[in-house]
Amino acid sequence: RADDRRYELVLGETVISFATYRLRDGVVVIPHVETTPELRGRGFADTLLSGIVDDVRARELTVRALCPYAASFLHDNPSTHDVLAD
Repeated sequence: RADDRRYELVLGETVISFATYRLRDGVVVIPHVETTPELRGRGFADTLLSGIVDDVRARELTVRALCPYAASFLHDNPSTHDVLAD
């Protein structure tokens, strides 16, 4: 979709993890998070999501995760609850 955007975690010049998102009425909606298969299990997606939370907080927005991984990360980390959309 033309209005889809991406957050990316880059190592060197390589995107190793990314999250697609849409901005809707002050809510960053995250439908998908992915890490390069050979690099999974090393915490890169968590690092990416932490950065997304920081950005959302700085922009005074909220976040809603449709991706099960992102939803689990956000709900399991109380420090992110202030940015969760209703």
